[in-house]
Amino acid sequence: MRAFAELLDRLVLTPQRNAKIKLLADYFRDTPDPDRGYALAAIAGTLSIAAVKPALLRDLTLERMDEVLFRYSYDYVGDLAETISLVWEAPADLEGEDPSLSSVLHRLNTTGKAQIRTLVRDLLDCLETSSRYAFLKLVTGGLRIGVSARLAKQALADFGGQDVSDIETLWHGIAPPYEELFAWLEGRTPKPALSMPAVFHTVMLATPVQEGDLDALEPKDFAAEWKWDGIRIQLANLGGVRRLYSRSGDDISGTFPDILDALDFEGVIDGELLVGGTARSNRMTRTFYDLQQRLNRKTVSPKMLEDYPAFIRAYDILFDGPEDVRSEGFIDRRARLSEKIEAADHTRFDLSPLVAFTSWEDLDRLRSEPPDPVIEGIMLKKLDSPYTPGRAKGPWFKWKRNPYNIDAVLMYAQRGHGKRSSYYSDFTFGVWTKDGPNEILVPVGKAYFGFTDAELQVLDKFVRNNTIERFGPVRSIRAQADFGFVVEVAFEGINRSSRHKSGVAMRFPRIARLREDKIPAEADRLDTLLAMISADEAATTE
Repeated sequence: MRAFAELLDRLVLTPQRNAKIKLLADYFRDTPDPDRGYALAAIAGTLSIAAVKPALLRDLTLERMDEVLFRYSYDYVGDLAETISLVWEAPADLEGEDPSLSSVLHRLNTTGKAQIRTLVRDLLDCLETSSRYAFLKLVTGGLRIGVSARLAKQALADFGGQDVSDIETLWHGIAPPYEELFAWLEGRTPKPALSMPAVFHTVMLATPVQEGDLDALEPKDFAAEWKWDGIRIQLANLGGVRRLYSRSGDDISGTFPDILDALDFEGVIDGELLVGGTARSNRMTRTFYDLQQRLNRKTVSPKMLEDYPAFIRAYDILFDGPEDVRSEGFIDRRARLSEKIEAADHTRFDLSPLVAFTSWEDLDRLRSEPPDPVIEGIMLKKLDSPYTPGRAKGPWFKWKRNPYNIDAVLMYAQRGHGKRSSYYSDFTFGVWTKDGPNEILVPVGKAYFGFTDAELQVLDKFVRNNTIERFGPVRSIRAQADFGFVVEVAFEGINRSSRHKSGVAMRFPRIARLREDKIPAEADRLDTLLAMISADEAATTE
């Protein structure tokens, strides 16, 4: 565990991308199997481990220290794993150990529920401080070391002298501790063969359009498509195996049997999963809120299948039958895709239409006022671009429509995690509505990004100086008509929701700017949000 703990410490303190890659590559080179494979899985988010609840960790800590002292310590440090690793007092007569990462994981995954408390206590006793911290981060499920799965794969590529695209292709077809992957990278065995043909392949991602990005580009070199507000998927049918994956590689086949039943062509396609009807069936595409009724369900009832019929709007093709066509240009791949979709079930599949434009100004107007409220914006794809995994800047861009904006009042705040663990950075905000004769604030959303570091310090100071109540880690902030903190909130969409007190649910809210020039009485009302929803509903009906 000590080597893994040291790796995490160094990664946290190393901001440079290339330096992080070198640290990882050196660790892979110096660490034996299976520890390096489990470390890779933990960093890349593919490790399956019996999670330990924070409540259990708190209970174990309170067996050995005063509750008030622990609360003060946690409040000062701001991170549960770091707090416990520092305050934990092991018995004086117990010698410290350095168990391997793989042995710790094996014990966690083979210990019954009744004995897990004893196991965790024993491990906390035998580990030294940094290893204890690494262990706690593992079992609570959040390393927060500034390393993405893509960065870890690049470190593997550098370590083995291979192209990162080859590792991307293999990634979802092999499992931790990745011993066959490391054997290939070290030149001891041939490249691993995938045991199942319909594995997930890392998707190609678009770069958001920033100011000046399009100035040096020629419109004639790009195709444009609408960006629909569903979820990005990958649909595979190879070797008699059918699978539907989310953008991150989660297998969601069981939730959408209607899609798999209609899949009668062989290959792998990239597209958007939506609810409603395809363009070819002359039925309207429905909102993301409707799609949410189908997501994350273990079983889907016949009524759910009837009320929320799913379909795929195809964007691209990766495999035409067993043939890998990702190296072909976008226009050539689209011709293949068009042929596939034309022959497919017209109620379950349609082709994403191209948007005609002659200049960036034309496209900007279309982006700002799309013909359907379920459209988020525009996708730009270079005509000759191959399908390459990850987010390389240049081949694909996404240009979202302008967000909705409201002024809202901060109501509650909670500390963040990682680098933000000492700041109040997660905020709940609300707008005004009538409650009988009174005007009250009703919460309508939460946001934890969008602001600068300097703005975060302003928000944090206001929370600390104006807390009126505490509910566990949550602080209630003073908010009245003549006193409070107003923020401008930007969000991508809004729907009615029976699950929220306000009756509305926002999509991707973020704090766009601080409105210190406004008093809370000047913030927006719930009626404003409801009017936005009604306008979208009217546009959808039309």
